[in-house]
Amino acid sequence: MKIGPAEAWFKDKQGRLLLLRGVNLSGSSKVPTTPNGATHLSEGFFEHRDVSFVGRPFPLEEADEHFERLRAWGLTALRFLVPWEAIEHAGPGIYDEAYLDYLHAVVRKAGEQGFLVFIDPHQDVWSRFSGGDGAPGWTLECIGLDLTLFHESGGAIIHQIHGDPFPPMVWPTNASRLVAATMFTLFFAGNDFAPQTRVNGEPIQEYLQRHYTAAFQQVAMKLQDLDCVIGFEVFNEPLNGFIGLKDLTRPLVPVRFGPLVSPIQSMLLGDGIPQEIEVWERTLLRSRLIERRMMNPKRMRIWREGYDGVWRQNGVWDLDEKGLIRILRPHHFACVEGREVDFSRDYLRPFVNRFSAAIRAIVPEMTIFLETDPRMPPPDWGNEDAGGIVYAPHWYDATVLFLKTYSPWIGFDVHAGKVVLGPRRVQQSFARQLAKHKEYSAKHLGNVPTLIGEIGIAYDLNGGRAYRSGNFNAQIRAMDRILRAADDNLLSYTLWNYTPDNDNIHGDQWNGEDLSIFSRDQQTDASDIHSGGRALQAVVRPYPRATAGKPLRLFFDIYRRIFYFEFRHDPAVDAPTELFVPNFQYPKGYNIFITDGECEVRIQEQMLLYHHTNRREIHRIRITPR
Repeated sequence: MKIGPAEAWFKDKQGRLLLLRGVNLSGSSKVPTTPNGATHLSEGFFEHRDVSFVGRPFPLEEADEHFERLRAWGLTALRFLVPWEAIEHAGPGIYDEAYLDYLHAVVRKAGEQGFLVFIDPHQDVWSRFSGGDGAPGWTLECIGLDLTLFHESGGAIIHQIHGDPFPPMVWPTNASRLVAATMFTLFFAGNDFAPQTRVNGEPIQEYLQRHYTAAFQQVAMKLQDLDCVIGFEVFNEPLNGFIGLKDLTRPLVPVRFGPLVSPIQSMLLGDGIPQEIEVWERTLLRSRLIERRMMNPKRMRIWREGYDGVWRQNGVWDLDEKGLIRILRPHHFACVEGREVDFSRDYLRPFVNRFSAAIRAIVPEMTIFLETDPRMPPPDWGNEDAGGIVYAPHWYDATVLFLKTYSPWIGFDVHAGKVVLGPRRVQQSFARQLAKHKEYSAKHLGNVPTLIGEIGIAYDLNGGRAYRSGNFNAQIRAMDRILRAADDNLLSYTLWNYTPDNDNIHGDQWNGEDLSIFSRDQQTDASDIHSGGRALQAVVRPYPRATAGKPLRLFFDIYRRIFYFEFRHDPAVDAPTELFVPNFQYPKGYNIFITDGECEVRIQEQMLLYHHTNRREIHRIRITPR
């Protein structure tokens, strides 16, 4: 597979432009299989060096079932989750060879069944031990943090410690708390902001980046013989931590939700100094202050005996001789040597280049998938930077994801930060928001291919009402709304997500999230490949897999099952245009209307081959149910 220099698309060996549609595999890959790391379980949580991720996303003996199902749904691109912890949990430089062997076996099976795979070094808010997933526990211990005290001291909100019910979508607020914000700052910019922090004499930034990169080189070496592996992502949802922070006294989160702490409060809480904090409740139109309370009243110090807190050690704050708090460097994270810093330009960009070089030292032609902090555009990319990049941002319908409710009348514009009202305006807004990512690619990255790495919906809408009633109409409409916006922009995407062990009680087994397009709890007939699928009426869509030219328009009406595709042919391409036409949508077959040329229907392969002529420049294909 190669990337066209001026087209935001993939190309196959025949020169056809590829539209990739697939899934993230899987939501529960964030947690170990042994012991069961589902976040509602706490037993053995802190025994982080003795775990195994073998069997994530599913046991090898179940692979054929799941791959057959995904293939039947036309979802043949896999963003394959591999947390750093899965590789190097036992300690720095100690790699889990059993997991790497399992990984090779399951990815090989995917290739044998026609899937394209790119590896996603997945993390959320740094680690399981800071309320997310990703990094091994020893990355926190190496700077003197005590993992057992994060929750009680306010350093992180952790499902395993908090217990159920866990507040929906509270986990992203950990990005602004001490543990995650500190680790991201050290990983990307420790040299500038924490020069006093070292591990065995090695600067903390180099120590963390070196181990992270080496761990994923192990994955590249293990998978280098598999042609189905087309790329590696650099870092899932990288956050800027405290980098660029201009005011230590204001909370980092853009939306007030849950217990809010400012950066300086988080540092003081970590040192065992109680703080009065605000707790906010979020509704669709506004946030509301519901209480003020004292956090860390037991004065639990997050740092182990003998360790100064990182930011006190590096001169950001201290106590004077009277024990009063003093902010010594209020602009510590904003400037370096008099120059205002920019996370994407100054820290993410160099790391992307470092990671790319490390992976390509193993597999020279490997494609690199890049995303940035979800709130920021990508860095400006130049000729001196790594080539072969795909821009892979994430996008969600915020009202459905965060509020777990759907209304055709209400949407949210994440770029403008405002509510959008009216079905037509919402649909247009979603299309514009996704178009913004293609604009970012053109403006900042030289018009590299764009693939939406995560897009999907929460299925447990309205308190999981559909699980009791069996009526998934709201989920179908919510999913169709966002995928129509992707179709409008002719975008490739990998849905978030497919979780084989999803259930209606604990969802994707992680922090209360429930976004899987499949659940055993919806499976009523194991002999039916579609049984267990959720909102398939919207998920399983016809689309052009490979176009002999440039796609111009794509549309699918899920209710009338009318499909329309328009493209301009490339005279240099002789191969036919290949479309996925799912039997799920057309069980009795379909009628085809074309402007010219000939069609070849392959029902068993769910494929339509269209051979265009040269009599026309633009070709149109319309499909209706028979």
